[in-house]
Amino acid sequence: MTGAPADSRALRVAVLGSGVVGSQVVRLLGEQADDLAARVGAPLEIVGIAVRDVTAPREAAVEPRLLTSDASALVRRADIVVELMGGIEPAKTLILEAIDAGASIVTANKALLAQHGPEIYEAAEAAGVDVYFEAAVAGAIPLVRPLRESLAGDRVERVLGIVNGTTNYVLDQMTMHGLAFDAAVAQAQALGFAEADPSADVEGFDAAAKAAILASLAFHTRVPLAAVAREGITGITADDVTSATASGHVIKLLAILERTDGGVQARVHPALVSNDHPLAGVHGAFNAVFVEAQAAGELMFYGRGAGGTPTASAVLGDIVSVARHRVHGGQGPTESTYAELPIATPDSAVTRYQVRLRVADRLGVLAQVAGVVARHGVSLEAVRQGRVASDGIAELIITTHQAREADLAATVLELSGLEPVHTVDSVLRVEGS
Repeated sequence: MTGAPADSRALRVAVLGSGVVGSQVVRLLGEQADDLAARVGAPLEIVGIAVRDVTAPREAAVEPRLLTSDASALVRRADIVVELMGGIEPAKTLILEAIDAGASIVTANKALLAQHGPEIYEAAEAAGVDVYFEAAVAGAIPLVRPLRESLAGDRVERVLGIVNGTTNYVLDQMTMHGLAFDAAVAQAQALGFAEADPSADVEGFDAAAKAAILASLAFHTRVPLAAVAREGITGITADDVTSATASGHVIKLLAILERTDGGVQARVHPALVSNDHPLAGVHGAFNAVFVEAQAAGELMFYGRGAGGTPTASAVLGDIVSVARHRVHGGQGPTESTYAELPIATPDSAVTRYQVRLRVADRLGVLAQVAGVVARHGVSLEAVRQGRVASDGIAELIITTHQAREADLAATVLELSGLEPVHTVDSVLRVEGS
C-alpha cells in the first residue's frame, strides 16, 4: 500500500516510545517541520506517541495530548510508524500490525531485526511498504544505506568494525588512563554511556545483533544471530592492556564479517589492532566501521554510534525517505538474500593470535612451547619474553601467523597441560594488520 496517504496534506506519524531517542525524534520533527515538509513534499504530523505510563515526566518537546498507552490503536491510524521502544515484544507485534494496516516502518531495534528481521521484511514486501533501520546499527553513522544501496553494484569482501560505543569507551579508558575494568564501566555508567546492567554491551550481545544485520546486508544472505560467534570484554585485564601497548597494539571489541571459502563468517570478540590501523584511533564512545569491497576498495565510516540526538538524526533520515516514497510513489530496497551463502562454523575462522603465558624461566621451555605449536599446524611469527618474577616465572608472549580457530584452540589446550607452563593468561586475536 504505497502512494499518497488518505490525507494528502499531511503524513500521519506514530512514535512508539518516548525515551532518550524517541523524545529527540519528536523534538526534531517539531523544530524542523518546515524543512522536512519541503524535503518530503508533504507535512509530517505526529498523531500519537505510545508510552507505558502517560503520567510519567517527559521532555518538554513531548506534548501530553499526544501520549497514549494504546499502541495498537495508534499504529492502525498512521502512515509511518517509528518504533523506538526496543526489545522483542510488544515491538514485533506492533510493527506487524502497522504493516498489516499499510504503514511504513522506521525502527532502531537491532535486537528485533537480528532475531525476526526476515519475518518483518517479508510482511513489508507483501504489503508494499518500507522498512528502514539506519539507526539500528551505528547510531548517526550512515552505514545501512551505503551497504543496501551505494554498494549494491559491488562485492563486499569484509566488514571490520567498532559498533558498540560503551565497550570502546571502557577499553579506551583502560588504555589511555590505566583504569581497571570495573572502574571504567562505572565511569561509563556515570556518563550515561552504559546501562545500570551493562551486560548487553560488555558481553558482546549488542555488537552481535548489529553484526548479524550487517552480515546479512553485506553478503546478501540471511545471517541469524545464533550464527554470530560472540565473546565480550569482561575477561580483559590491565595486564592485557599493558601487553598490547608494549607490542604496538590497542584492544578493541570488533565485529568481523567476512566472505570466506566456507561461506559467511561472522564473529564479535576483543582483538588486538595495530596502532597504525585507522580503527586504533577511534576513542571514547565513538563507532567506526571499515568496509573492504572488491571495486570500491577500503571505505571507513566514523561517528557517534549512540546518544539521543545523533541517533535521532539517523531516524529522521529514514522518516524522510519512507515519507517521500508515500508522497511520490515507489518503494525502498527490500531484503536481498539472493546469494544464499553457507554460514561458516566459528572454528573455521582464520586470523592471527597473540597468546600470553607464564612459564618456568629455564632452558628448553621455548623449544617445548614451539613444538606444541608446530604439532597443531600453527606457525609462530614472533616470540617475546616479558618480565621475570622473583619466583622464576617468566612471561612469554607468542604471536602466530594466520591459523584456524580450531587449531589454535587445540594448541592452547595442550599448552595448558605442559609441565613448564604455569598459566595461559590470555588469548587475543590480532586483526586489521
